[in-house]
Amino acid sequence: MTAIDPKVRMTDIVTTVTALNAILDPVRGTRRIALVPTMGALHEGHLALVAAAREHADIVVVSIFVNPTQFGPAEDFDRYPRTLDDDVSLVQSAGVDVVFAPDVSEVYPAGDPVVSVSAGELGDGWEGADRPGHFDAVATVVNRLFDLVGPDVAVFGEKDWQQLAVIRRLAARRPDHIRIEAVPTVREDDGVAQSSRNRMLSVTERATAAAIPKAHRAIARRGASPEVVAAARVHLEHSGVHVSYLDTVNPDTLKVSHEPGPARLLFAGTVGTTRLLDNWAVEVPDER
Repeated sequence: MTAIDPKVRMTDIVTTVTALNAILDPVRGTRRIALVPTMGALHEGHLALVAAAREHADIVVVSIFVNPTQFGPAEDFDRYPRTLDDDVSLVQSAGVDVVFAPDVSEVYPAGDPVVSVSAGELGDGWEGADRPGHFDAVATVVNRLFDLVGPDVAVFGEKDWQQLAVIRRLAARRPDHIRIEAVPTVREDDGVAQSSRNRMLSVTERATAAAIPKAHRAIARRGASPEVVAAARVHLEHSGVHVSYLDTVNPDTLKVSHEPGPARLLFAGTVGTTRLLDNWAVEVPDER
């Protein structure tokens, strides 16, 4: 393993902070570093994040870490796909410079977070209400990865809009001015958001999941009024999607908003035993 030669594109795979620093320390301050944090089980959506990272930095680091603290006791930590070899092959073909795939002991040396971070009010509703403590754990592990990698820019997808809002606030409160870049959700041909969790769906369940983007298209055609959104929720339930929430919010504050104008439509639901998230930019009509 050697420090990065600016004339050579390669991929180093490291599992320790010491090895990561050996690569990045010689180029800090002279070359821009981008971080793409992931939990593995990579897909085309992640490659879109890598492509965006490449546009904004000289060196791209992809972290692969299934963070145990953001899974609740009844959630699917053990079921979560772990496909490191395939992930490495995928990002190598995309020209990633460094894959950082640490063990839990590297991220949490004493078994607990080095610094615990509260997601604040942005993390209290929606996923946070259904999964208490989830966004505190997300903010904590991302903060830790920021400390370890020291990126100039970090790239996240828009698929988890609430997570993106939490990370933006986290970055704004850090002293190192890490810029957050957001990438639009990458979708399958039928409109289903690409997600590592899609691998958990059976063939029948995957067909059921197609009802989610269909509901959005119906809302977009008719306008995202509370009545239209409520009707779409009923249709999803009849289609086999157990809806946890479906509502329009202010894109920045995440507060429920039925005021006319631009909004974000947030969705979470379960197909079979797999929880899926999505969101879309919508327009709430003025019905006065």
